[in-house]
Amino acid sequence: MTELQMVITVAIVALTTIFTRIISFLIFPPGKQAPPFILFIGKALPASVMGMLMVYTFKDTVVLSYPYGIPEIVAFLVTALLHLWKRKMLISIAAGTITYMLIVQNI
Repeated sequence: MTELQMVITVAIVALTTIFTRIISFLIFPPGKQAPPFILFIGKALPASVMGMLMVYTFKDTVVLSYPYGIPEIVAFLVTALLHLWKRKMLISIAAGTITYMLIVQNI
């Protein structure tokens, strides 16, 4: 990919992100109740995304050969336990990621 293509790609991604952020305020202005389906999606989507990320994380884990899935399991446990304790999603995810990377780099 050339430098021009990279700049164009970044610009398109940035404009699309800005557009999707703005369009939601145009469709659902402040003070107006959102439709029930949108409220349901707002409640269900975070858990769905986390479930999808878990499937993606563990899909290629080989438990029958070294390191037997130990980095993934330990990082998952750190993430889950820290989240149950602190209820801070970003801290939980960051701690799980750091734990995984430390184990993978040192085993």
